[in-house]
Amino acid sequence: MVKEAYDGPILEIDNLSISFFTRLREIPAVMDFSVSVMPGEAVGLVGESGCGKSTVALGVMQDLGKNGQIVGGSIKFKGRDLGQMSAAELRDIRGSEIAMIYQEPMASLNPAMKIGKQLMEVPMIHQGLGAAEAHARALQVVTDVKLPDPARILDSFPHQLSGGQQQRIVIAMALMSEPSLLILDEPTTALDVTVEAAVVDLVKELGAKYGTSMLFISHNLGLVLETCDRLCVMYSGEAVETGSIKDVFDDMRHPYTQALFRSIPLPGADKSARPLKAIPGNFPLPHERPPGCNFGPRCTYFQAGRCDAGDIPMEEVVGADRHHSRCLRFSEIDWYAPFDAGEVHAPSVPGKVVLKVNALKKHYEVAANALFGSSGATRVVKANETISFEARESETLAIVGESGCGKSTFAKVLMGLETATSGQIMLYDQDIENTPIEMRNTDTVSSVQMVFQNPFDTLNPSMTVGRQIIRALEIFRIGKTDAERKERMFRLLDLVKLPREFAERMPRQLSGGQKQRVGIARAFAGGAKIVVADEPVSALDVSVQAAVTDLLMEIQREEKTTLLFISHDLSIVRYLSDRVMVMYLGHVVEMGATDQVFAPPYHPYTEALLSAVPIADTSVEKERIVLEGDIPSAMNPPPGCPFQTRCRWKAQVPDGLCEAELPPVREIAAGHQIKCHLSAEILGRMEAVIKVAAE
Repeated sequence: MVKEAYDGPILEIDNLSISFFTRLREIPAVMDFSVSVMPGEAVGLVGESGCGKSTVALGVMQDLGKNGQIVGGSIKFKGRDLGQMSAAELRDIRGSEIAMIYQEPMASLNPAMKIGKQLMEVPMIHQGLGAAEAHARALQVVTDVKLPDPARILDSFPHQLSGGQQQRIVIAMALMSEPSLLILDEPTTALDVTVEAAVVDLVKELGAKYGTSMLFISHNLGLVLETCDRLCVMYSGEAVETGSIKDVFDDMRHPYTQALFRSIPLPGADKSARPLKAIPGNFPLPHERPPGCNFGPRCTYFQAGRCDAGDIPMEEVVGADRHHSRCLRFSEIDWYAPFDAGEVHAPSVPGKVVLKVNALKKHYEVAANALFGSSGATRVVKANETISFEARESETLAIVGESGCGKSTFAKVLMGLETATSGQIMLYDQDIENTPIEMRNTDTVSSVQMVFQNPFDTLNPSMTVGRQIIRALEIFRIGKTDAERKERMFRLLDLVKLPREFAERMPRQLSGGQKQRVGIARAFAGGAKIVVADEPVSALDVSVQAAVTDLLMEIQREEKTTLLFISHDLSIVRYLSDRVMVMYLGHVVEMGATDQVFAPPYHPYTEALLSAVPIADTSVEKERIVLEGDIPSAMNPPPGCPFQTRCRWKAQVPDGLCEAELPPVREIAAGHQIKCHLSAEILGRMEAVIKVAAE
């Protein structure tokens, strides 16, 4: 089936309003929303959780469920109103002309069906191809998405593929019928930064090859910069600014867009000298929106009697390419005035050593028959290999690396959830590496606490916020009476900047950022000396990330806490860490002060990680280094250097040394160590991966 060329807007959304109807009320989710996507164009849709991005996508797919309804405006695809189409016409278009890629790849794949059969279904259903022709098409598309050994992939089940491979299969499935419009809803959120970089490159390349238009939904402004031609910023169900990437990034004309950029760690941000500025207040619930401008209660430029007087339309920004803003004052504001970031602090001075790790190893024995159907021998998973470092009072040490590199395993050993295979962990003068948590005394347990990635999973849904914190105080034996513990609980709520009345609230009544603050309060209930923060802001919106990050820094200054910050987001790591430890396949491959690790010479793996970081700044130039292949299995690591199977510098090392020997740890500057065979001369020739253009 040959698709006709179309030179008008592929997607044209005009004054769209979508509501969800409950027994109590109508809840307006999207209001007066307009955007268009031209042939071959990629348009980014950004904003906080709950702003209506995914609702717009579901509206395009005409998949709003029983309660959702388009109550105004229209959605046209190639000039045809989707709302006027019959169910049969929509079936013909979905998956064929319009395809969607979701955030979680396994939600789109049938776990009981081989990949090849799932891919073949698309052209067989939508284009009437025969099995042989559909198989050839599947083989071609799997080759296009750069998966190794396409024939083997087609014969595999979804669970036999990594997360990055699964997402590539979902992309392949979406492209099987060469759709005119591809909707991507946070397609890389669950992926490592290196895999994310490869997927983004792939999407751009395939979009150009197939001439596909894209609607790219994301909260990551850096990804949108790298992927899209145009941008639409949403806030509380409305489009508040639209325009080309350059216009919106460099000449923004809405206070919310400006506030978003001020809350993300761009190059030059510094936790002491140039701290991030969190957006004040909270996102309004759909049925509690303020009169006039939805952003008014949180806006620096708000004028009572004007900004809240009535509905505010989108207005054209004169002299730009289709640049519009929903702000009455955009022509009056000095958008280039320096902003007051708030209180500036002196850099923290690390104190005495509180944690010392020496040659730590953690291996797991796995029964071979459980994995391979054979009996007898066991296999060893080498999760951590000879980890050594020190952490000091008031210091933030970031631990970075891809999934499977051993970051969380180390955290489990430190917390006492696992015991070490060999090596030593000294907490002050106490050996704790072989003491499981149930055998640790109360002081040790309260001294090492953890803030988890997902605040939704760490609170008891049937217990009030106050009771959960008091429970921690009881376990840590803090306070002699209920009244003392209650007062301590209130002080902890003050510490994390939550109103005291939140003590009576249930977790379901809190936002994600508020839940994470409760988790932080609970971690500090026992006067923690070391806090392990495992991706503590990755599940939060960028505006909330700034507030939670600032909170952690403030508590650290007051409590002199040692913070071990586990993350894959090198932008936030650069902003808040004093030192960085880079891990790969259980090994520490580089460690040093943040400025040392973020400037050449790097370990080749650090170089690739830095290259993969999306940065929301048009003045930044990056060398693009996409790692080939997946991280090897810790059950069967490669010989020699653990990174040699993916290293672009390996040819610079003579005589197969990288494959034969594990590199020694070398100190290339004071406090900066690297585990690599590259000579000092070659390391010295490395150039910066991230370059900021001079203003």
